[in-house]
Amino acid sequence: MSLKTVGAALTRTLWTRGNTTPPIVRSPKVNRLSTTCRASGERKQGLGKTKEQSCNTDRPSEDVPSSSELPHRCTTGDKKRPKEPVGAPGVTGVRRRSYTSSTAPMDKRSYLWARYNDLKRMVHDVIPPGACNLLNSSTIYANNEVNLAEVDIYGFDYDYTLALYSNALNTMIYNTARGFLIEHFKYPEGICKYDYIPNFAARGLHYDIQKGLLMKIDAFHYIQPGTVYRGLNPVPDEEVLQLYGGTYHVPLQQDSGFYGKGPKVKQFMDIFSIPEMTLLAAANDFFITNDIEYDPVHLFKDVSEAIGMVHLKGYMYKWVMEDLDKFILRGEETDAVLHRLVSQGKKLFLITNSPFSFVDKGMTHMVGKNWRDFFDVVIVQADKPHFFTDCIKPFRRLDGNGDLRWERIQSLEKGQIYKQDLMLRHGWRTAAIVPELEQETKVVCTDRYALNLTWLQALTGLMERLQTHRDPESKQVFQEWQSEREELRVMTKNLFNPQFGSIFRTCHNPTYFSRRLCRFSDLYMTSLSCLLNYDLSYTFYPRRTPLQHEAPLWMDQLCTGCMKTPYLEEMSHIR
Repeated sequence: MSLKTVGAALTRTLWTRGNTTPPIVRSPKVNRLSTTCRASGERKQGLGKTKEQSCNTDRPSEDVPSSSELPHRCTTGDKKRPKEPVGAPGVTGVRRRSYTSSTAPMDKRSYLWARYNDLKRMVHDVIPPGACNLLNSSTIYANNEVNLAEVDIYGFDYDYTLALYSNALNTMIYNTARGFLIEHFKYPEGICKYDYIPNFAARGLHYDIQKGLLMKIDAFHYIQPGTVYRGLNPVPDEEVLQLYGGTYHVPLQQDSGFYGKGPKVKQFMDIFSIPEMTLLAAANDFFITNDIEYDPVHLFKDVSEAIGMVHLKGYMYKWVMEDLDKFILRGEETDAVLHRLVSQGKKLFLITNSPFSFVDKGMTHMVGKNWRDFFDVVIVQADKPHFFTDCIKPFRRLDGNGDLRWERIQSLEKGQIYKQDLMLRHGWRTAAIVPELEQETKVVCTDRYALNLTWLQALTGLMERLQTHRDPESKQVFQEWQSEREELRVMTKNLFNPQFGSIFRTCHNPTYFSRRLCRFSDLYMTSLSCLLNYDLSYTFYPRRTPLQHEAPLWMDQLCTGCMKTPYLEEMSHIR
């Protein structure tokens, strides 16, 4: 059963099974609506059996039992019910309930919990095991429509595109940068006790430079509660609100620039930044734990420089070149992709910030000594992202040993190696390699995630529908529901990363990382090898993402139980 079918089935079930409340008398806008009288025998509801008979207008109501549940229906002719005002948030009037039975109505607390239990049974009954087990980490996902038949030229980065690295590289970067902090910046040797924590940080996080806080921010510049860390310990949400003036919002001017490098907040976008985030957290934790006074701004600059030294001094390049089998993953897949593209007449180029000697060693390992024959243009030490915007630095050619030549470059020739910049030209279609997709899709495909997320959405929809119950008993029930909702959010987050959750979502919004991914990438995938699953005339179509006013027509919302729109069952077939 697909999720689409599940959504429609859950909606129908909610209409036919979930609405067991005594009917509400509504104030019709059209005069002289005929009414229908419904009578039923004893039926189970909540904690006991009730006998009920009610009258209702022709228009379906979200709180009226479905006719399929009732054994008898009779029309009362031309009897009319007088108009009465309807109470709603922000609307004048009082909502009244009318009963034609002498049986006393169910108390509010029992009524709310009956609705809760009905909905929970529906979620468990309607969602079959493996309902979300449809995702494949080898899929290419589209943010924009892309027809590969129209793509004649393919350009590649080297690091984490043509060459994927093992996690062992992050450990080496962390350990070496930690050593620089002690040897070069004279930090206390006690920091050596902090080993690298592989699953602590996640890509796309923000760092408040002045406050020394690592956090996760959504696409609207709001901090996700529960994801703010000072050192290796979470900061209570109440303290976060105090630190940011009573709000979770981070002003745009603090987080600006192409890579989120504002004056106070920096976003860590690339995979190489994960060791840096972990070292920042460890160093902060050391000073805090040992009650040593320090300036978070100085710490940030020192850690950034220490990480930079690992790259500038060539340590990372040396490690990889000395043990290619240990650090480079899936090289045979890169070879297969390049062979396929060239065999079908596509032109290729390579642009990387890495030096030629490093690229040459890795490409020879993955593809062979003649790897340069695949590429029409190879550009190294490009200094991206300035490469795409700075037109001042001219190209320079490198010889076979990687040494710079001095002649002026009039054109780019196949088989040659070039250094420096090129102006950005419009019209390029872009694709992002996101290795984290492999693990994230595994989580999304689990039954536990599917059930937690569906119940979270359903509970949220139930709270939205029933929030007009504001008596003391109802408020107490809502507090219990809200606590459960928060627990579900934490459980869902922890399935990805206990500290920061998914790199793509906060509680319900896309992350800032997702926003940038959608803005700058037409396609995204786990690895370059995903291209092998598609022919080169394939067209990628993005899914139409519903806006909020479109939400009731979509499967994702049909599963929530929100049902904000009348006649939703009749509309559920519209896609």
